[in-house]
Amino acid sequence: MTDEQIQQLLNQNAELLKENARLREENRLLNQKVDLLVRRVYGHKSEQRHPDQLDLLLDELNNGPQAPSASPLTVLEEAAPAARRKRKERKPRYPEDLPVVEEVINPPAVEADPSAWRKIGEEVSEQLDYSPGQFQRRRTIRGTWVKRDNPDIAPLTAPLPPKLLERGMLAPGLLAHIAVSKYTDHLPLYRQEQIFKQRHGVHLPRQTMARGIELIADWLQPVVRAMKDELFETGYVQVDETPVQYQEPGRGKTAQGYMWVANRPGANTVFHWACGRGTKHLKEIMPTDFRGVVQCDGYSAYKALARENEAVHLAGCMAHMRRKFFEARELGEAPVRVAWILHQIGLLYRLESEHRESRAGPALREAVRCSQSRPILRRLKRLFTQLETRRIYRPKTAMGKAISYALNQWSTLEVYLSDGRIEIDNNLVENAIRPTALGRKNWLFIGRDEAGWRSAVIYSVILSCKNHEVEPYAYLKDVLERLPGMTNHQVPGITPRNWAAARKEQPLRLAS
Repeated sequence: MTDEQIQQLLNQNAELLKENARLREENRLLNQKVDLLVRRVYGHKSEQRHPDQLDLLLDELNNGPQAPSASPLTVLEEAAPAARRKRKERKPRYPEDLPVVEEVINPPAVEADPSAWRKIGEEVSEQLDYSPGQFQRRRTIRGTWVKRDNPDIAPLTAPLPPKLLERGMLAPGLLAHIAVSKYTDHLPLYRQEQIFKQRHGVHLPRQTMARGIELIADWLQPVVRAMKDELFETGYVQVDETPVQYQEPGRGKTAQGYMWVANRPGANTVFHWACGRGTKHLKEIMPTDFRGVVQCDGYSAYKALARENEAVHLAGCMAHMRRKFFEARELGEAPVRVAWILHQIGLLYRLESEHRESRAGPALREAVRCSQSRPILRRLKRLFTQLETRRIYRPKTAMGKAISYALNQWSTLEVYLSDGRIEIDNNLVENAIRPTALGRKNWLFIGRDEAGWRSAVIYSVILSCKNHEVEPYAYLKDVLERLPGMTNHQVPGITPRNWAAARKEQPLRLAS
């Protein structure tokens, strides 16, 4: 064998070794993706740190060489056990003003001759009972009258009060019950149809109920517009989107639409239906004259909105960054370093938890964040920058993706430090999306594209009722009874926020 042939074989062997290494790495990354997918579907969803995580970290720091040189490990002194949370006061199991039905039971001897007995005490026991909802026919009787001393003038009949729909069969109370059952209790209309027929003997077709839902949404649109004005009035809002399937006519299968959700702590939650996820659909939920901060994830549509409108500034979500490192920990990548990073993020959340427990205002939150949270973020950024510069982790690994995501979003992640109104993450708006996710498992998809706005309107009202501690059935029943007789100028007074405030003021007015 000649030297040229030997050299050729050596080159081929080197190429094969290189290809083998590449395939091994690709196989490892694919296995990580599969493992992560399995964990997401079947595994534990919580991102909370295990109480033994700190012990594991300290053991490995003392025995292992993987400690991150970029970060001062003396920070671990801050890892003292957190103070135990104060036990919440136990609330009563049921309101004290529930109606009471009394049943008096006397001994047979007393019943036979009450005059021979004198009562010296009583034994009282209570149970919590429930009577299922009952249908009733609401009959309106309007008498026709003529004047006794002048029978020739036209008879008088009282006019019908304003209604949602002239000659409509469904009263506001039943409409409110149908809407709450579907959008709060997640009962599809076909199940409600079965319940009404089997338990109450009332045949109410789902088509009739669907028209009732459309009627409710149509009347509530002005209310939602007023709620939207309340939401965006302070210049800070959280925005997110979630996919929802809808039935596309002519295709025989469902297509994917999106529910855009805007929220602010302690304020309304407003939904907007769109067929797509692009920037043009985001603009539909945002007022054209909005100036302020939009808190969101790293999706490109929000960045495009900020580039087009200089008055809009983006705030990032710390939970999304933490989630990336949590996934890296679940895959076993750099356990010591990831544990240290998660511990630092945990310190940030501990400060926010203390703010909530003490009900700190925006000014105090901003001051504490600047003095205590900012140094923690500086440590994290210094570590991420050094790891990125040294290329310690491959870009396609979970750790590499987490570091890249953190650095790309860093300018938005620091925004909350300088504004006490802004939350550390976007979890509140993500929690607001959960009812739609639960509903999807029951009603599966929206009937057609044009019907998506109905769900958006009713979800906006019901979720805002929850934010303001308003019972949604009571609110819907009252508002649907009053709306037909109201003007557009009166509508802002019946948003969930103002409705709840009016109910709190009523006892005071009566007392005065």
